[in-house]
Amino acid sequence: MTNKKNALRGLALKGASAVVLLGVSGLAVADPFGVQVAAGVGDHHVKKVDLGFVWDPNLTWWQIGDWHFSLIGEAHVAWWHTNEGNVHDNIGEIGVTPIIRFIKGSGSIRPYIEAGAGIRLLSSPRISTSLTLGTAFQFADMAGVGVQFGSHQQYQAGYRFQHISNGGIKEPNPGINFSQLYLQYNF
Repeated sequence: MTNKKNALRGLALKGASAVVLLGVSGLAVADPFGVQVAAGVGDHHVKKVDLGFVWDPNLTWWQIGDWHFSLIGEAHVAWWHTNEGNVHDNIGEIGVTPIIRFIKGSGSIRPYIEAGAGIRLLSSPRISTSLTLGTAFQFADMAGVGVQFGSHQQYQAGYRFQHISNGGIKEPNPGINFSQLYLQYNF
């Protein structure tokens, strides 16, 4: 009976060890997440502060020399402010954007170019009596450049040009353009 107990304990210990090793190896290849902070200026003297949550599922393709394409997902919460806002001085924004990035695959500093298109929801489409975006639902296109760096490539800094408009869903549809600088930390 003691041999059976020892055999079961040994089997349980081996099974637990296998689960721990698989879990640790899974953490080693876990999808990196990041936090991004951006600030920018837009048309009509609108200023924007943006907090982004980034997910990099490590989807890469089309290797060209030491460069490749990758897919990144971002979720954003932003705050717009204008001194010309005689209707709303402050507007809230939430949304998501998938991004395609063309990035250098090695080196201590890895430059990239990126482009993405997503959706946004504004707390109000009306900024002032002379500026309304027509709907609270908006599309957000962007293009940018940046660099990834750090001992584990955990930092990113870049510039983005972003255009937000309702895509002609409802008039008026003047759209608004932003120039933004951002910093990002990947976990």
